[in-house]
Amino acid sequence: MDQIDDVMLNFSPASLTLLNAILAVVMFAIALDLRPAQFRALAAAPRPVIAGFLSQFVALPAATYLLVLVMQPRPSIALGLIVVAACPGGNISNFLTHRAGGNAALSVSLTAIATLGAIVLTPLNIALWGGLYAPTREILHATTIDPVQVAVTVLFLLVLPLALGMLLNGYKPALAARLRKPMQILSMVIFLAFILAALAGNWAYFVALAGLVAGLVIAHNALALSLGYGIATLARVAPADRRAITIETGIQNSGLGLILIFAFFGGLGGMAVVAAFWGLWHAISGLALALAWARRPL
Repeated sequence: MDQIDDVMLNFSPASLTLLNAILAVVMFAIALDLRPAQFRALAAAPRPVIAGFLSQFVALPAATYLLVLVMQPRPSIALGLIVVAACPGGNISNFLTHRAGGNAALSVSLTAIATLGAIVLTPLNIALWGGLYAPTREILHATTIDPVQVAVTVLFLLVLPLALGMLLNGYKPALAARLRKPMQILSMVIFLAFILAALAGNWAYFVALAGLVAGLVIAHNALALSLGYGIATLARVAPADRRAITIETGIQNSGLGLILIFAFFGGLGGMAVVAAFWGLWHAISGLALALAWARRPL
């Protein structure tokens, strides 16, 4: 479709509010697994945390920019890849790390730390790497994206529910334990159902545009997983930590990406389809990798 950069997907304000609420519930469910003791243990041996943080917020956005320079996709597709790369780790990374036999405590902690860092680093990476590439710079200028607004969005959607979940786990551990598994299952089912419903409402556009982004998204996700594994290997962390960092880098919070795209870019076609396809594909690739690793115990 030649007009992909002009296509705006249909997404009502009510739908955006619902997606915001779902993402907040997902983050609250993740936080029910977090305890201050986990952070203290990682602070005593910070190398895995530093490696995971650099992999996610430095290496992946920079590598995405290089991928865009090499592949020269349409501007909205390129900016969609940059936005996804600028988001923190995805909400299924903890489950997949546990299934893969990786360090689940490290995965959950990296999700929390990346979520806190996203207040500053997500808008910074979008502005930096999107601004360096001329075609995406034009979109950024046309939308006049406000980094402060992005930071406030991240704060209320991710950081606040994360803090509430940790407080509940700290002060009411028995209640948190009862809520943990049902909340995690329910939040993921609702999130996936919502994404599928949103795609159904724009099915004609999605079918027409998916072919343009599928190969790029698959390559981008493979690049993210490879970066995570490579940086963890160079950092010489334990094998279980390496699995956690690999999955944490390759599983991005595409739900946050969709919210940013609809809130600040009007649902620009190429961007929205990239984030939606990422949300489906990283679950497939992450599960396949987790199952393969599960057959190779550490």
